[in-house]
Amino acid sequence: MKYTITFLDYWHLSSGLSAGAKLDSTVVKDDNGIAYVPGKTIKGLLREMAELIDKEFASKTFGEEERQQGSCFFSNATLEEGSRKEIIENNLQNHLYDELTSTKIGENGIADDGSLREIEVVVPLTLYGSIEDCQEKEKMIKAMKMVKRMGLNRSRGLGRCRFDVIGDDK
Repeated sequence: MKYTITFLDYWHLSSGLSAGAKLDSTVVKDDNGIAYVPGKTIKGLLREMAELIDKEFASKTFGEEERQQGSCFFSNATLEEGSRKEIIENNLQNHLYDELTSTKIGENGIADDGSLREIEVVVPLTLYGSIEDCQEKEKMIKAMKMVKRMGLNRSRGLGRCRFDVIGDDK
């Protein structure tokens, strides 16, 4: 099953790295500096939704830790190949990112010392991915439709997204 993830706002999936004094957190990128969503992240989000739909479906599809392997394979979600190629050829990777700054305000209405944070975010994009060997497609599609946000600061407005199925793998 092939799908798109359309991000409607800035989004941030952390690489776990900082950019020294400039950024506290950067996004996960491929070797060419282009952001993507790891298949592992997609699998985790969809598993969370699938467990709300049908625990047996979730167990069979996503597996059970140390007991059984899941029946599906989740690819990374990446930019469409033509766009990706053009971005790389024209060295436009930096135009995919912005920075957001935040600080914690104390009870006295003044910023707390040491609370200034800057994170790298990705501009709204549409990414493409696939799920292979999915047996219960209708339940998987239902789980996909339930995902409304992903990544850091979901409860603060980042990562609004929409999954759309665009084709079958058969």
